Amino acid sequence: MVTIKVAINGFGTIGKRVADAIDAQKDMSVVGVTKTGPSFGCGLAVKRGFPLYCTFDDEEKISSFAERGYDCKGGLSDLLSIADIVIDCSPGKMGAENLAKYKSAGVKYMFQGGEKHSLTGLSYTSCANHAENFNAQGTRVVSCNTTGLSRTLVPLFDFCGSLKVECTMIRRAADPGDSHKGPINAIKPVLQVPSHHGPDVMSVKPEIQINSMAVAVPTTLMHVHAIIADLPVGHGLSTEMIIDMWKNSPRIIVMNGKNDRIPTTAEVMEMARDIGRKWGDLHEIFVWEDGVKLVDDRLYYFQAIHQESDVIPENVDCVRALMGTEKDWRVSVSNTDQAISNYYGL
Repeated sequence: MVTIKVAINGFGTIGKRVADAIDAQKDMSVVGVTKTGPSFGCGLAVKRGFPLYCTFDDEEKISSFAERGYDCKGGLSDLLSIADIVIDCSPGKMGAENLAKYKSAGVKYMFQGGEKHSLTGLSYTSCANHAENFNAQGTRVVSCNTTGLSRTLVPLFDFCGSLKVECTMIRRAADPGDSHKGPINAIKPVLQVPSHHGPDVMSVKPEIQINSMAVAVPTTLMHVHAIIADLPVGHGLSTEMIIDMWKNSPRIIVMNGKNDRIPTTAEVMEMARDIGRKWGDLHEIFVWEDGVKLVDDRLYYFQAIHQESDVIPENVDCVRALMGTEKDWRVSVSNTDQAISNYYGL
């Protein structure tokens, strides 16, 4: 089996998780990760056995790692020279600058949802458009919210043939490690209507008609979506059939808030910790079964998104798409999830 050599540019909240997920795969290896400078994150990279590189090709910055006791192998250009593909997990708004570097190095590239679709002209989520990304030079893995919407809406669309959706996103204010963000004692509406989340679904599944609004609330745990989906007349579905559809779809967890005693995002995250997930992550989208209701042709439901982790397995599947090693998205998803599960002994 040919091992795909993967570089991770940015070893932070997403990058460290992506690196572990790549390391778990039999057909991939992490050839290096980057940090902007010596910090506590460097120690984690060393502990995990990932070669450490500097984000910049600057000798002074590279040498600063050694001054703090870290073995830095070189700059970003050195890392790109030994990689087949780079996964960009750097802070948002650096995309254009990094894209030029990736193109110059001749490597395939992937960005995260913090960048706009226009940067690459192509976006990705496994269930929606894996085949369209097959053998492409580069793409963007869509955001955590867009990934979550795709997971539950694409199976519905595939069954019904059309779908019209309105979604309200109740967004966490910050990740747990972000001390500089808010709001603290407020509910902050996103005064861009529609918000980017719904239309972003159309970058991977343009056939779904969707609009969204969003508010930010003072929590760091998860996002919650309140979704109304209009199904076509004669769809032939029932509430129970939709629930069963999601239960049989990959990367969706359906549980009963009342019977399973998991009524809020706090209990959802506690469940993730209880089942042994590293960092307490939940790659799956969580749907409350007792919050799903089909009334005539209109479907109502709630779902929760763990913003730090639902896109992680998508990055792995996207590597296989761009590298042209697995055309069937369901096979890739199965391989990815099983490898991650085995990696952590779950």
